[in-house]
Amino acid sequence: MTHAIEVENLTKRYRDIVAVDDVSFTIEKDTIYGLLGRNGAGKTTVMSILTAQNFATAGHVSVFGEKPYENARVLARMCFVRESQKYPDDAKPSHAFRSARLFFPHWDEAFAKRLIADFQLPVDRRIKKLSRGQLSAVGVIIGLASRAEITFFDEPYLGLDAVARQIFYDRLLEDYVAHPRTVILSSHLIDEVANLIERVLVIDRGRILMDETTDAVRDRASTIVGDSAAVEKFIGDREVIHRESLGHVSAVTVLGTLGADDRARLGSIGLEIAPVSLQQLIVRLTQHANGDASHATAPIEEVAR
Repeated sequence: MTHAIEVENLTKRYRDIVAVDDVSFTIEKDTIYGLLGRNGAGKTTVMSILTAQNFATAGHVSVFGEKPYENARVLARMCFVRESQKYPDDAKPSHAFRSARLFFPHWDEAFAKRLIADFQLPVDRRIKKLSRGQLSAVGVIIGLASRAEITFFDEPYLGLDAVARQIFYDRLLEDYVAHPRTVILSSHLIDEVANLIERVLVIDRGRILMDETTDAVRDRASTIVGDSAAVEKFIGDREVIHRESLGHVSAVTVLGTLGADDRARLGSIGLEIAPVSLQQLIVRLTQHANGDASHATAPIEEVAR
């Protein structure tokens, strides 16, 4: 597998604020990534630098083995779609699509028209008159129909309703299978995109917190539920990333894979294992990294669902 993007010791400062703090990672070719993290974690800054829409304070960025800045050859192979995309006041979706057709060499007009029908988008209405969901659809259609070798989606689909988001996920996966490319999804809707992404890249406070395959992440933690004393005895010296208690019942999320012997022992002492979703894991790891994961106020029943 080859690298589409290589990032080495990347740092971005805005006066006294460090938005990206000495991060290094690679993005593999023909893979769907989830670029995840809280608001202000540095996700958009990283994507802006990779697409030459922002400048690094320090470090090196390579896209297809070249620097992206003022490099039309590289930039034509990438598409960056963001939620806050701006258009001229008198622009219509049809204008945006015509421009995209000229810029992206792999643009698929038939696919674009199919997506326009899927999202029921009024292409001849002025963009400033569109609803938030319709505006989101414009960006999503450009991102998908461009078939760029690297496509960044910086949460442009948040304005879509649940049905439209599912259409986006379905069309993305369907077209990715037929036309493999590198896709980076930045999203707060982690559980919704969990089945799409092949690799997870979590950024927190400008630093990389996790860079793993989704399959590896799923086995990374478990939540042990049951009598508090029995739970504490079982977890021993395992690393705890979250705990909740209600009366004499505790739910403790621990890092590490539980083997067959562990599971047999849990059953014998009356403890249960609750699955940890990708969203729960990332939230807990982020809290743990920031030192605020020792207690929570959510009811214990939510953990065991």
